[in-house]
Amino acid sequence: MSEQHDTMMNPTIEELLDRTESKFRLVTLGALRACQINSYFGQLGEGLGAMVPPQVLTMSRKPLSIAFEEIAADKIIATDPVEEVEEAASAESMIPTGEGALEQADGEQADSDDADLDPAS
Repeated sequence: MSEQHDTMMNPTIEELLDRTESKFRLVTLGALRACQINSYFGQLGEGLGAMVPPQVLTMSRKPLSIAFEEIAADKIIATDPVEEVEEAASAESMIPTGEGALEQADGEQADSDDADLDPAS
């Protein structure tokens, strides 16, 4: 039987990895949340209140340690971004396609070429 020794890091990496799908997701989630916490502490005196404060009571003063404690307490959960299909479809509909669009583009190019010519030449 192996004994569990106290480490400098609490919560442990193993505990945090149980909360995420992979170590890469853990790193990304921790870093993003640490940036948010850092921004929250940075704007405290300004009274803006736009950032979410730390979600756990902690003695730690470092944003990354606070973020890891939030992940261990299941206060912060990684989610996949929602793909907005409607915006992509509307953006594609704005791109001209077909021969009519090519003829229109050629006509506009010819008009701009004619405007560039100087009649005195």
